[in-house]
Amino acid sequence: MPIIHTQSPGRPSSGRPAGKRAANLSLSADVLDAAKELRLNVSQLCDQYLRETVRREQDRRWRQEHAGFIEAYNATLDAEGLPLEQWRTF
Repeated sequence: MPIIHTQSPGRPSSGRPAGKRAANLSLSADVLDAAKELRLNVSQLCDQYLRETVRREQDRRWRQEHAGFIEAYNATLDAEGLPLEQWRTF
């Protein structure tokens, strides 16, 4: 069964880091103490993890929102084949 690309469209990157805002977080004391002892940048780690989590959730929601179209498109490909397939050279 053919599968179409399902990655959600993202904003084009301007190459500049996004602005930062202060936020209050409650973290487990033992983990925060260990991170400080290891000289880890907690703010940077939280930002990276949250960014990845947001991206995954946006992708999941995009796939869920467009699941009907993807299913219909794949059914069309199954029934009719690839568009312009007769001119394929590979």
